[in-house]
Amino acid sequence: MRAAPTILHLDMDAFYASVEQASKPSLRGKAVIVGGLGPRGVVATASYEARRFGVHSAMPTAQARRLCPNGAYLIPRFTLYRQVSDVVMAMLRELSPLVEPLSLDEAFVDLEAGGVAFDSDSARATGERLRADIRAATGLSGSVGLAGSKMLAKVASEEAKPAGLLLIEPGTERELLAPMSVRTLPGVGPATGEHLRRAGITTVGELVEAGEDELVRMIGRAHGAGLYRMALGLDDRAVVAERDAKSVSVEDTFDVDLHDRVRIRGEVQRLADRCVTRLRGSGHSGRTIVLKVRRYDFSTLTRSETLRGPTDDPGVVREAAARLLEGVDTTGGVRLLGVGVTGLADYTQEDLFAQSLAAGPERADAAGTAGVTGTAGGTGGAGGADRTGAAAGRAEPEAADGAAGAPDGPEPPGEPQEAPERRWAAGSDVRHALYGPGWVQGSGVGRVTVRFEQPGSEPGRVRTFRVDDPDLEPSDPLPLVGDTSG
Repeated sequence: MRAAPTILHLDMDAFYASVEQASKPSLRGKAVIVGGLGPRGVVATASYEARRFGVHSAMPTAQARRLCPNGAYLIPRFTLYRQVSDVVMAMLRELSPLVEPLSLDEAFVDLEAGGVAFDSDSARATGERLRADIRAATGLSGSVGLAGSKMLAKVASEEAKPAGLLLIEPGTERELLAPMSVRTLPGVGPATGEHLRRAGITTVGELVEAGEDELVRMIGRAHGAGLYRMALGLDDRAVVAERDAKSVSVEDTFDVDLHDRVRIRGEVQRLADRCVTRLRGSGHSGRTIVLKVRRYDFSTLTRSETLRGPTDDPGVVREAAARLLEGVDTTGGVRLLGVGVTGLADYTQEDLFAQSLAAGPERADAAGTAGVTGTAGGTGGAGGADRTGAAAGRAEPEAADGAAGAPDGPEPPGEPQEAPERRWAAGSDVRHALYGPGWVQGSGVGRVTVRFEQPGSEPGRVRTFRVDDPDLEPSDPLPLVGDTSG
């Protein structure tokens, strides 16, 4: 907690709807509802004109239409919203280097770090100037909360809506919070709120009266102790300029339940591609693939699979999502599907070997007629390096010209380098095939063609993988990295 209200929270008012009204003069002063327009669509944002009819965010669009039949119902235009958001966030960064965006329309700002406020008067003046500058630049209104902590600044901006400013003077926090609903506090959702209500606790003041020990007994030590501190207005969290993304995901709700298994698989593949597009757009890769399935009865299932390394390869994400779907019963119908990637990193494994690949090692042909055989050499294959697999077996090199699936290129000089017998450890992320005997040719950087003739695999199926170890020795395991054959 700070001694001065120098943490600012900005929350733009009815952002999506307000942007639409600002861009279309015919919508100004009218009820505007932005969200999904299908039978199962959900309201993302409703203008204040629409809220007078009882429409609010997260409400089914069908219900909103009954409450406000003459409203303007629009699908979201996120490209436009991001453009406006960039303008607003740039103005915040002029105030301070410590700006913590929470979404397109919401952010914390540390005014003290920017040297623009050190007490209540300077903080209030900065907040009022910010609101005026935003309206001049975008035509939109925002609500501003000022306090000595992030939690209280957010509470203040909520109380200031719409288009207002509220400053909470240090020392008045408990008096302000006491009559508010427990749902005001971070971490109190519908389930916790209902649990507290059954115990006779509905306001923040009653929560303080209950005491920390009682809260710990009711909802657990970590949650109870943290909630008690919040109720006292205590929050020492700092404004963090860069908040790492934790996941990237996409999902679709269908107008009619899906029963056809082939259609469901197709939708999962489509969602996987969209997810990877968004993942690459954010400059990330990820290790854990997540599948979300909401069935006809609203029961929601999530399944996940963690890969050996981070990936942004659409083929790898599609295959992982498809494997996860196999373990889900969709007999009764599916109303929602989602695919996500978590465990994010700002690189893929392939990046680590970019310099080796740029060196341009010689290319080589490869063939295999029994078990699994492979050749490494030549230029690096396409695709991300995200799944590393190896298997038990022994090296049995068998060269043959024109083998199916072998990379094109001139014959390497000399005879293939034969690897001695050895066993390879199976990678934990190998799911649908065992990689059998193989052999290594050349530098150990490039493509390797693998012919599957193992039990349980497709007979004669040829797949291409990456090999990315420039220091690979003939006696080393063959690291098959990322299926690049499409």
